[in-house]
Amino acid sequence: MSESETESTSERRRFVIGYALAAKKENSFMKPSLISMAKDRSIDLVRIDTSKPLVDQGPFDCVLHKFYGDDWKRELDEYRERNPRVVILDSPDAIQRLHNRISMLQFVSELKARRDGDDGKGKGDGDGDSSTFGIPKQIVIYDVETLRDNRAWEGLRFPVIAKPLVADGSAKSHKMSLVYDHEALGNLKPPIVLQEFVNHGGVIFKVYVVGEYVKCVKRKSLPDVTEEEIGSLGGLLTFSQVSNLSSNKKIDEFFEKNMHLDDCEMPPQGFIAKIASGLREGTKLNLFNFDVIRDTRLGNRYLVIDINYFPGYAKMPSYETVFADFFWDVVTKKQVNVGAVRSDAGDIVYGDGSSSGLPDGGEGETN
Repeated sequence: MSESETESTSERRRFVIGYALAAKKENSFMKPSLISMAKDRSIDLVRIDTSKPLVDQGPFDCVLHKFYGDDWKRELDEYRERNPRVVILDSPDAIQRLHNRISMLQFVSELKARRDGDDGKGKGDGDGDSSTFGIPKQIVIYDVETLRDNRAWEGLRFPVIAKPLVADGSAKSHKMSLVYDHEALGNLKPPIVLQEFVNHGGVIFKVYVVGEYVKCVKRKSLPDVTEEEIGSLGGLLTFSQVSNLSSNKKIDEFFEKNMHLDDCEMPPQGFIAKIASGLREGTKLNLFNFDVIRDTRLGNRYLVIDINYFPGYAKMPSYETVFADFFWDVVTKKQVNVGAVRSDAGDIVYGDGSSSGLPDGGEGETN
């Protein structure tokens, strides 16, 4: 059957995508504009009633979820067993690996290692671009005893960003601190990740990935810290998400005196797109974003500092159009999904070869 015949056949039927999202995520993502646009593409977005057995609902061509827990794991497994042709977005085991800030950034290190092995330099996008990427220097502290042991973190240069080790989308996982000196470490509660702070011009680049679609936007971030400030400041500054700090007086003053966000140059498009493609392949996920900063000391050196599953896409420009196209590609099988790949036998197989292992976790909105 030709592609045009396949499209004609597909358009004669309606597709159903069932979604299981916490209330906050549903309210921000499932806006009438998205529902209407999907409907125009012959796709009905139907809310899954999590108070009822999943196997009694549907049938669904695709299950879109950001819902955790052992009970939900069993429901997904049972539904997949009874409906082997369903596409599940995304693999629970793949999502799990983003819930740990160490394993999360291992994907970046592995991607860099592959790039280094391919071209010997780990640079650019093959079009003369000299940009490089990596991750900040970081260590993980699992207990108070290690935190008090100077040898555990003596290799880090202050200030450092302290982040909870668990990154499950909950409000607690977003509570971070900018730590200026050793003494302030005593105020932290392990397990935590200490990530060396890198001056980056007060700008963070958020890269949204939806299947093969990639969109990079820029947001305000923490201001640079001067050598004089390092010597005079002490203690720590507690904050939530880095890109949601526009109400912070210090940051507003920094931007007023030093720069305008619109003046900040974007990273090379091809460079960012290749990192996104590599992370999509490595994570086996379709829906995520990653945060990137540019090291002001080098200019062409970029650092990935965070990766989030199913972030706040409603903040992404024209997200409705992007997702309507993505949903169409999924249900009509035009796009081969990395996180949920259909086998020749018609059974659904997660991209990492797994079939279960949905993690526990909370629900929170990430940008």
